[in-house]
Amino acid sequence: MTRTDEPAVPGAQTLINGIAVLRAVAAGSRTLADLTTMTGLSRSTTHRLVQALRAERMLRDTVEGTLALGPALIELGFQAREDISIPAVARPYLLDLSDETRDTIHLAAEDNGETLYLDKVRGNRNIEIRSWPGCRMPLTYTGIGKALLLDRPDRWERQYLDDRARMERQPEHDYSGATAFARAMGRYARQGFAFDLEENEPGVRCIAAPVRDASGAIVCAISVSSFKTFMPTDRMRQLGPLVRDTADAISRDLGWNGR
Repeated sequence: MTRTDEPAVPGAQTLINGIAVLRAVAAGSRTLADLTTMTGLSRSTTHRLVQALRAERMLRDTVEGTLALGPALIELGFQAREDISIPAVARPYLLDLSDETRDTIHLAAEDNGETLYLDKVRGNRNIEIRSWPGCRMPLTYTGIGKALLLDRPDRWERQYLDDRARMERQPEHDYSGATAFARAMGRYARQGFAFDLEENEPGVRCIAAPVRDASGAIVCAISVSSFKTFMPTDRMRQLGPLVRDTADAISRDLGWNGR
C-alpha cells in the first residue's frame, strides 16, 4: 500500500492517508512500525494520523497495547447497512446483464421459505417469462431459489421434500428424488451458480448465482432466464461464470470482500 500523487483538493491527501492507515489496521497492521511499512508514510505522519483517528474513535488500543479498528467504524457500518437498498444497488448490473444476454433477468430473496421476486428486467427476444416483482415460487423449483440455498446443505433434501409436499403442482421435469437433488446442489455450490432445467416452467431454463453481504451471507440472488430454444446446455455453461461474476460485483457493492 503506497501513497498516491498529491490530489488537487486541499487536505484530500491527509484524508487519503488516514484511510490508508485504517485499511492497514484492517489488514493486520497493529503497531506504528507496521503501519509505516504498509502505508509508506513517514513515522511522524503516521503517528499524527493515529492520534487523530483515536480521538474520533476510529482506532482503539487493545489490552495488549496494539491498535485495532474502533467503535465509530462499527456505528458507521451499521448505518451504511441500514441505508443500502439491495434492488437499487443491483439494478444497474441487472440492466447490463440483460443488454449483454438479451434475456430476462431476475433479482430475488428468500422470504418465509419461498423465493420472493424483487425485480425483473425483460429481455428483447419478444418472449414473456411468467414472473413479476412480488410473486413467490418454491425455492427448489427455481434456479434462483437454488442459488439462495447454496450455502445450506443441511436444508437441501428437506426443502426439496417440503416443497413437493405442499405444492399442488409437481414439476414436469424433476429430479428422481431428494438425494439426486442434493447431489446436483453440491455441484452448483462448487461452481458458484445453479441451473433451472425446466422444473419451474416447461420450456424455460435459467442460470442463477447468489449475492452476498459484507458478512459473506447470501442475501439474494440473480438469474438469467429464457426459453429452451435460446438456452441450450452449452450456452448455459458459458453463461454461468458471467452470471456468477455479476452477482459477485453486486456483492462487492454490498461490502463483501470476496472471502
